[in-house]
Amino acid sequence: MKIAVIGTGYVGLVTGVSLAEIGNHVTCIDTDEAKVKVMSNGQSPIYEPNLEELMKRNSKANRLSFTTSHHVGLANADVIYIAVGTPQHPDGTADLRYIDAAALDIANALQQNAIIVTKSTVPVGTNERIKGTIQQNVSLGINVQIVSNPEFLREGSAVHDTFNGDRIVIGADDKYAGDVIESINLPFGIPIYRTDSRSAEMIKYASNAFLATKISFINEIANICEKVGANIEDVAEGMGKDHRIGNEFLKAGIGYGGSCFPKDTKALVQIAGNNHHDFTLLKSVIEVNNAQQMKLVQKAKDIMGDLTNKKIALLGLAFKPNTNDMREAASIPIAHTLLEEGAEVRGYDPVAIENARSFLPEKVIFCETIEESLTHADAAFIITEWEEIKSVDLTIYERYMKVPLVFDGRNCYSLEKAKESGLIYESIGRPNYGLNNKTVRKAGC
Repeated sequence: MKIAVIGTGYVGLVTGVSLAEIGNHVTCIDTDEAKVKVMSNGQSPIYEPNLEELMKRNSKANRLSFTTSHHVGLANADVIYIAVGTPQHPDGTADLRYIDAAALDIANALQQNAIIVTKSTVPVGTNERIKGTIQQNVSLGINVQIVSNPEFLREGSAVHDTFNGDRIVIGADDKYAGDVIESINLPFGIPIYRTDSRSAEMIKYASNAFLATKISFINEIANICEKVGANIEDVAEGMGKDHRIGNEFLKAGIGYGGSCFPKDTKALVQIAGNNHHDFTLLKSVIEVNNAQQMKLVQKAKDIMGDLTNKKIALLGLAFKPNTNDMREAASIPIAHTLLEEGAEVRGYDPVAIENARSFLPEKVIFCETIEESLTHADAAFIITEWEEIKSVDLTIYERYMKVPLVFDGRNCYSLEKAKESGLIYESIGRPNYGLNNKTVRKAGC
C-alpha cells in the first residue's frame, strides 16, 4: 500500500515508520525543511527508544521517505494519514488550525481518490469537517472517504505500544474505507474495534480522561494517607488486585503532564460545556492535578521554612522518563515557584536539557550530571523517575549535598533503603524518614 503521513511529531513519525516496518511504502510530509533533512539522513528529531533504528532500516529498504512537498508526498497515495498537532486555545478548546491547513493541502495536491485517516486527537465531528473541507476544494471528480483512527501511544514507549497495543480503533461511516484501514493494520496483530467516526473520536478523549482521573484519584488517596499514617503503595497494591480496578495508573506522585492528558481533559470539559453539560468530575481531576504539582514545594516550605537563597536541585525535567518532551512537565511550575520563593534552582535531565532551556526560566542553572546538580544543594526534588535517578547509589546525596534532604515526587526509592542510607526523605503518601535527625536541626530546617 502507498501511504502518506502529514505531520512528523511523535504520532506522525512513529505512525509512518511503523507502517513502513510492516511493509507499506510511506512518505512522511512536513513543512519544516531542516527537520525533513535530518529525518532523510536517518536521524530522529525526537527522543523515542528504537525509533531511529526503524527509520534507518526502512529508509535503506526504500519503504520510507520524507518530503516538504504535498504534491510529491500525495502522488498516487492510496491512504493519507493526518497526524498534525491540535494544541489548546486559552479556554481549553482544541485549536484546529493545523487540521484545517492539512485538509486544504490535501485538497490542493490530491489528484486521485483516497482514504483520509485522522490520527490527531480531535473533537467529535472533526472528521466530518475534514471531509467537507477537502470535498469543497478538491478537483472535480475526486472523492475521499474519512476514517478516524485515534492513537493510544505512550511517549517513551511509542514504538513498543504500536506493535503491542491493547486495541486499534477504526471509526468509519463508509464500510469499504473501514475495511481498507483494517487490512492495513492486520499485520500488527492487535485486536481491532470497529465503530462510527464520532464514537471513535470520543473513545480517544474518554480513554485519556479516565486515565487522568485514576491518577488524580490515587494522588488524593495518597494525600489522605499522609494524614492518617497509611502507606499509599500498600493501598494501591491492595486496590489493584481487584480486577475491576487493576493496578495501572495507580502510582502516586506529583501528577500527570505531557502533550495528551492536560490538553485532552481540558478539551473534553469544553466539548461537554459546548453541549450544555457541566463535566464537574473532570474539572475536579484537573484541579487536583494542578495542586499536586506543587506538593514538593509545599513540603519543602513546611520543613525548611524560608526558601530564600536555598540551593535546590531538580532531578529530571521531562514530563516522564524516556522522552525529551517538556510539554506540561511538572518541572515548569515547580521551577517558577521556587524562583519566586527566592531559591537557586539547578536542573538535571539525562535527555531533555536542550528542550528544557526553552521551557524553564532563564535563571535555572542547567547541569550535566546528577553530581553537579547536587553539589552543596540544600534540597533535592525528584521530578522525573528516570532509571538513572532510580538506580543511583543513595549515598550520593550525603556525599554531595549540604544535608541529604530529598523530596521524592515519584516514590523512586524504597523506604527501607532511604532509611539505611541516612536520607532525610519525604515522598508521596508514605511515611517520612529522618525529620528529627540532628542533621536537619543543624541545617535549620
